[in-house]
Amino acid sequence: ALRYVAIAMTNLLRVNVGCGATPTPGFTNFDNSLTVRLARRPLLLTALQRLRVVGGEQVAFAREARAGGVRWASAMQLPLADSSCEIVYSSHMFEHLRRDDATRFLAEARRVLTRGAWLRLAVPDLQRMVTRYVESHDADALVGATLLADPSDRGLRGRVRHLMVGNRHHAWMYDAASLVRAVEQAGFRDASAVPPGTTRIPEPGALDLREREGESVFVEAVRA
Repeated sequence: ALRYVAIAMTNLLRVNVGCGATPTPGFTNFDNSLTVRLARRPLLLTALQRLRVVGGEQVAFAREARAGGVRWASAMQLPLADSSCEIVYSSHMFEHLRRDDATRFLAEARRVLTRGAWLRLAVPDLQRMVTRYVESHDADALVGATLLADPSDRGLRGRVRHLMVGNRHHAWMYDAASLVRAVEQAGFRDASAVPPGTTRIPEPGALDLREREGESVFVEAVRA
């Protein structure tokens, strides 16, 4: 069972959900990959690599997770107390959630944020993909870019890789308007898209405001 952490209102957390191999300094960083759970067992990972069950990419990810203090957690059940956070940030995780799970994540983000605190999401920009398609008329490139088709290897190695790194395909896609709508429907207020490199968060700290800017739309909102 996940252990809930009590925190004083004067010591609010900053959280990065689904950080992968790029945890944010000064934030509590979560990821749901099995690799994060195995990061504290480097000998086991090395053995799995020798057996060619996992590749060097997973071993490197485990090393980064261990060095960055990344903790395992489900986006739909964060091990944090109610109203314990001042920022919840997530980059290129939201689009991997099914619609019902996306709603659950937003509800969970709202639960852990205190009133007036900030949510910031970065996702692949569907409008940008469609614009490229209109210019190129390359349907294959559009479908490939969305990652909506599951390309996973169905063999043993593919299933193990899926367990190690999680879903790599997308469950849904968003443009700025649809992401704002989803956030507002979850009970947040003042939701809007912001240009890369900018934020309405008063003190963003080490938050990467340009993370994957060439392919992303960024939306921020306030916890009502």
